[in-house]
Amino acid sequence: MNLTLKTKILLLTVLPLVALTLAITWITQRQAQQLAHQQISMLEESIMAQKRQALRDYVSLAMTSITPILEEMEFGLEQSRAEYEVKRILGNLTYENDGYFFVYNQRGVNLVHPVQPELVGRDLFHFQDPDGVYVIRGLLDKAASGGGFFRYTWNKPSLSGERHKLAYVVNIPKLNWMMGTGLYVDDIADQTQVLREKIDTNVRQTFLTASVLLIVSLVLIIIIVVVINIHATQLADERLKELAQRSVTFQVMQRRNVARELHDGINQMLVSAKLRLNLVNKMWPQDDAKDHLAKATDMLDRSIQEVRQLSHDMRPVVLDDIGLEPALHSLMDDLTESSDIHVKRRIRLPEERLPDAIEMTLYRLVQESITNVRKHAKATQVTLKISHTPDSVTVEMEDNGCGFEPEEDPSGIGLMNMRERVELIGGRFSVSSHKRKGTQVKAEFFLNPDTTGTRENK
Repeated sequence: MNLTLKTKILLLTVLPLVALTLAITWITQRQAQQLAHQQISMLEESIMAQKRQALRDYVSLAMTSITPILEEMEFGLEQSRAEYEVKRILGNLTYENDGYFFVYNQRGVNLVHPVQPELVGRDLFHFQDPDGVYVIRGLLDKAASGGGFFRYTWNKPSLSGERHKLAYVVNIPKLNWMMGTGLYVDDIADQTQVLREKIDTNVRQTFLTASVLLIVSLVLIIIIVVVINIHATQLADERLKELAQRSVTFQVMQRRNVARELHDGINQMLVSAKLRLNLVNKMWPQDDAKDHLAKATDMLDRSIQEVRQLSHDMRPVVLDDIGLEPALHSLMDDLTESSDIHVKRRIRLPEERLPDAIEMTLYRLVQESITNVRKHAKATQVTLKISHTPDSVTVEMEDNGCGFEPEEDPSGIGLMNMRERVELIGGRFSVSSHKRKGTQVKAEFFLNPDTTGTRENK
């Protein structure tokens, strides 16, 4: 087929627009699909990570609540009484709508189940969920291996049906029981489905817009080519110039329409990804574009952690959530779990909550002392004693480590900060240490402002 000069000029003008439209449509679809997959995966991972952390926190709080009972066994508390108290405490602990704690012995017999009391006393060692998973056997194995997460299907009381559940379990020392709690994960699928539907709708809209533009462009091309071929012999030089000008105008108009339609049709998802896609376009075809996106995500994660750490440095949220005594037990439990150091503690605080300044300083004092023990002391045993009178609270932190001489203090800045914190609120601070004889940190906080002066006079 021999094409006229006019037809060739028109095709050379319009075909690049068609190619551009096809390329934009294909790139947009691929980027939208990839971004959608990343967003859904990030959402699932984020929600699951939050649930795992929440489960750890719940179990940690439960262990903190029963730790005093377990410690009293060392001082003669009968095992039967300890078992009764542990079951009573855990049986009364609930959270949110469906949150509770369960306890099983090593034979798979349920000991605590506040939501389904009919299970108490039943042997569930061979119980299987609808997927054939041995639930209790799996939970016992996880607890025996040091604790961990386990997924299974269980009845959800609020829905009167079975749903997927993620549990975190640990062994209760001295009693050799398995204790844990779980959160249902069916909401993750619901949230991701909503996001998936939104993304699919946006992708379809973008594809529809690009397809319409492409079809219109092709129809116009066909019509113009047919018209030009039919009337080619009748056109003069002036008409040829006019058509050439029209082609230029058409190209400008189409490019403007493509730009407007693509801009207006881009959804919120693509707008939020604008900066990342621009950066990818600038770096194209370099392979390190994805590395940059990963670094951006890592920077965001670090920023979140820094904000959390800043909040914790200003005031530990644990003091407001669970109170001073459980918070101190949590610090000592963490030292036990993260090291080979044997921890002894005897915490006796007033029934009334201490002033905020004293609570904060006391918590930081114990926290800093633990840090020094980990970094410098090389100790095998740490003892925390907290006692009180009507007028004061005394804290003693002692270790059997290598000790130090004052002029060779490896933790001088930390001790100086401790002293300043304590003395700033009118307390007393002292450190006693000798090489190979360990270190004792002692602080006294006065509850009555007049107490300090009275004791100084004495």
